[in-house]
This record gives sequence, C-alpha cells and structure tokens, in this order.
Amino acid sequence: MTTIPALPTPSHTVGPFYGYALPFPGGGDAAPAGHPDTITVHGHVLDGDGAPVPDALVEFWGPGPDGELPRAAGSLRRDPVTGGFLGRDSVRFTGFGRVPTDADGHWAVRTLRPGARGGNAPYLSVCVFARGLTHHLFTRVYLPEPGERPAADPLLASLSPARRATLLAVPEPRETYRFDIRLQGEAETVFLEFT
Repeated sequence: MTTIPALPTPSHTVGPFYGYALPFPGGGDAAPAGHPDTITVHGHVLDGDGAPVPDALVEFWGPGPDGELPRAAGSLRRDPVTGGFLGRDSVRFTGFGRVPTDADGHWAVRTLRPGARGGNAPYLSVCVFARGLTHHLFTRVYLPEPGERPAADPLLASLSPARRATLLAVPEPRETYRFDIRLQGEAETVFLEFT
C-alpha cells in the first residue's frame, strides 16, 4: 500500500455559512435601549463589480462616548428552556455588534457614539466576513461631526484624500451615518493588516 504524504493546503474560503449560529437576535443593537448617545451606522457590502453581497457578516467594536473600551461581559440572554439566544439585555454596553447583510447587501448597527482616544479621531473597528474571502478583512469607520478635522488622525493623515474618503461615514439626518464597504474595484475600502 502506498502512502501519500499530506501536503499543506491553502486557506479555505470563508462562507457563505454565516446565517448559521453566528448572527443572534439583536446583534446590531449594541446601544442600551433609550441611551441619549445612540447612533445608527448602516450601509452596503459591495463586491468588485459594485453588486451587493447578500451573505456577508459584519462585526463592529468601539469605545463608549468617554473613549474607553468597555470591559463588560457579554450582554446576551439565553432561554432557560431551549438554551437558544433571546437577544441582548438592552442594559449593558459591550461595544460589540454583529450583523448579517440582507438580500440587498445592506446592514445596520445601533451603537453609542464613540469618543476619541489615543490621539485618534472617533471610529469603530470593523471586520468583514464574506464568500470568496480567504481571510476576514479589517477596516475602520470614522464618524466625523461638523467642524471636526478627521485628517489629523494618524491613520487618516497617512492616506491620500481619495483613499481617506473610503473610511469616512457620511452623516445623515437623525444621528445616522452611511458607510458602504467596497471589497474591490474603484473606491475599494481601505483594509488594515494586523501583524
């Protein structure tokens, strides 16, 4: 009998299995119910042709309005009978949200307006999982307020104006921001590599 040695294989692509076990009820509701600093950030995940990605998963992390990263334990509640998730407790802010995109590639998260920290302009950290990606992608969404100079942020200052624009959310009425994530192509979102 001949033994064939196992050779290293490339990374497997991730997805499209995100609809199973990863999303949870209230995953986009990171802000405690009724909190006065609540904002909504929404947008689309788009592929290289500008088409929506209907099966992506988008995670967000961010500090509270004081600029401090939350140290609270998770806020998910379980059903004591079935063991399934009931959703968040609507009280604690953990700074974390996870949302799937819908059939149109749209996502939305409600969180607290992040405060500035460490010389950076206020931002949320973002992680994108989608079909065809061998690894998840990291980026940031900066939430400029009128009169702010986000280009003074060290990361933003290192980018050309066109590339910088891919990290800036567009303010909309009623404490809402639009942030589209372009995976490739023209106006591709700036993605970060952590080593």
